[in-house]
Amino acid sequence: MYADKQIIPREGLEDQLAKRKEAIKMLLETLPGEDAEREGLLETPKRVANMYEEIFGGYEMNPADILSKTFDAGKMHDEECTDVDIYANGIVIVKNIPFFSHCEHHMVPFVGKVNIAYVAKERVVGLSKLARLVECYARRLQIQERLTNQIADAIIEYLDPAGVMVTVEAEHLCMTMRGVKKPGAKTVTSAVSGCFADNAAARNEALTLMGANK
Repeated sequence: MYADKQIIPREGLEDQLAKRKEAIKMLLETLPGEDAEREGLLETPKRVANMYEEIFGGYEMNPADILSKTFDAGKMHDEECTDVDIYANGIVIVKNIPFFSHCEHHMVPFVGKVNIAYVAKERVVGLSKLARLVECYARRLQIQERLTNQIADAIIEYLDPAGVMVTVEAEHLCMTMRGVKKPGAKTVTSAVSGCFADNAAARNEALTLMGANK
């Protein structure tokens, strides 16, 4: 199976996979009228156990490593620079980053897109690293509010920008396939700091470039 190729050996992995397989088999055995020993389900516990290595791979990712390599932003500022001076560096935006995560309450997916904007003081990071940062936090058991804040907080901690804005829009299957059953309903969350919180012009420009001000 393709999922087997995603597995990176680590201490205790075999025991973890064995526990997952046993748990999935027990779950199948609780489904009324289902036969956990039939041909189509015999390999299901193994497939699911291995799949979890991929879809929950964020636990093995370190945001400090992801954001460790930075580059000169092209402008340097002294200690007396103002937020307006820093804003002159311009806004870096990576938008429409797709993600898949899992609601920690029901363990069903929520799917959407992330927009990230920041204004660098002195250092910038490779654009692909921002997408990888999203994967780091999305591929875990999550709630959307925490996911949004974790992405923003990591950028603040490791890049020390003048400002950060993160927006997340997602559809939650726990609202679509169960409960209130409202397919198409979207949840939007945001985290805003620095010049984006203090400077309305910067905030509005970022939202416009993200496509939010339509």
